[in-house]
Amino acid sequence: MHSPHDIVITGLGVVSPIGIGHQLFWKTLVSGESGIRPLTLFDASGLSVRFGGQIDDFDAKLRVRPRKSLKVMSRDIQLGFTAADLALADACITPGTVIAERFGVVFGSDMIYADLEDLEGTYRHASRGGSFDYSLWAEAIQQEVHPLWLLKHLPNMTASHVAIAHEARGPNNSIVLSDVSGLLAVAEAASMIRRGWADVMLAGGTGCRLHPTAMVARSTTQLSHRAGDCRAASRPFDRDRDGFVNSEGAGAVVLESREHAEHRGAPILGRIVATAARCEPGARREGLKGASLRQALREVCRQAGLVAADVGHVNAHGLGTVDMDRAEAAAIVAELGGVPVTAPKGSFGHLGAGGGVVEMIASVMGLTAGLVPPTRNYETPDPHCPVNVVHGQPLAGRPATAVTVNLCTTGQAVAVALAAE
Repeated sequence: MHSPHDIVITGLGVVSPIGIGHQLFWKTLVSGESGIRPLTLFDASGLSVRFGGQIDDFDAKLRVRPRKSLKVMSRDIQLGFTAADLALADACITPGTVIAERFGVVFGSDMIYADLEDLEGTYRHASRGGSFDYSLWAEAIQQEVHPLWLLKHLPNMTASHVAIAHEARGPNNSIVLSDVSGLLAVAEAASMIRRGWADVMLAGGTGCRLHPTAMVARSTTQLSHRAGDCRAASRPFDRDRDGFVNSEGAGAVVLESREHAEHRGAPILGRIVATAARCEPGARREGLKGASLRQALREVCRQAGLVAADVGHVNAHGLGTVDMDRAEAAAIVAELGGVPVTAPKGSFGHLGAGGGVVEMIASVMGLTAGLVPPTRNYETPDPHCPVNVVHGQPLAGRPATAVTVNLCTTGQAVAVALAAE
């Protein structure tokens, strides 16, 4: 039975390696196409891994407004702004159509790395005789770095730019917690509406793990090195997986109270039934065991009134590393048994903080279409990952509910229960 206090989804926005816009994204996902390709956006010849989920057709000049904002926007922020813009357009929300003070934004983000070209002059200025001289650094920064340079790299700036562009004067927050950031943003946004602090919330996540500085700074130990066929490199839960694939992208959803959405005649695309988040503090020392995910799954199902037979599918984190997939699979099976599982990262790789909302949108689209999207590159079951992975073709005939999850190596886990309208 529906309630006026239901949290409903009225808009979807996706910027991903397999499509910009949720309709193209969904079509590409269910057809089994891959968004993994050799990197061409920058010179990757010096990297040991030279492929990823690159978005080839994204032109920020056509997507961001005002265009002058681009000078203070990193690629992460540009992607997030665009996803938010698409979601709000999908929900038919423009300035003046909702009460600005009751309209808020929560966005998840990763650490945003500095562009090499922005700092190159500074490093050169602070060098003498081919060696870097720390005593010259402060002076070099003042002379070489643009005064507004830092604004490109602050993780709260996506939510700020979106709020300014769309006159959202309600609650505004940013969450920076690695891979769980996006779904935590959804949970926080839903909570704002439940508390009565807002009527409309834009929730999203954005990440660019293909930034050259980030790729140099981070270890490649956990990455797939399957360069011979990079489209087959992201293999969630598959026995032959050898690591995850870096990618870039952003997703955003518009959430409203049912009463507000119906009052303005907005199409309802689905419901946020419940959310839960847990943490296992010892994960960094002892490795992730999956206890936090088990607890999050148990709690979100309790809140939603779901038992295993009621869950249409689980949208898994499905990173593609040996240990993470095993921990996740064990947690899902322990709590939900043989429920069908899909892992969209097989199609577009690891979007960092952008992954959770993009993957959730895949489930929302799936519930609308009556299908569970397949997991690309799942070919050989891993006996240590005994989950029921949907692969080959979309799966029909399942209950119109889903639980989408994310987790990270520092122990956090988040789960969101969804239902069709």
